[in-house]
Amino acid sequence: MKNYDVQVIVEQDKDGMYIASCPALEGCYTQGKTFEKAIENVRDVALMCLRELKEQKKPFQLKFPEVVGIKHIGVRL
Repeated sequence: MKNYDVQVIVEQDKDGMYIASCPALEGCYTQGKTFEKAIENVRDVALMCLRELKEQKKPFQLKFPEVVGIKHIGVRL
């Protein structure tokens, strides 16, 4: 077995749900009521996506630019 390092982005929607996605894996997204549950769920979905790609012998590239920060800024209108 090989370990893969997959970048995950987690956002919170207006209803408080946590939305997690893997930009490098098409269709790899899920949600959870907590941050921890969203991470657990996206790990499962990433595993399914990687298994499917491997079974179909499709190449995949997991390298994405590292997110270094998110900042709220004020904009005057």
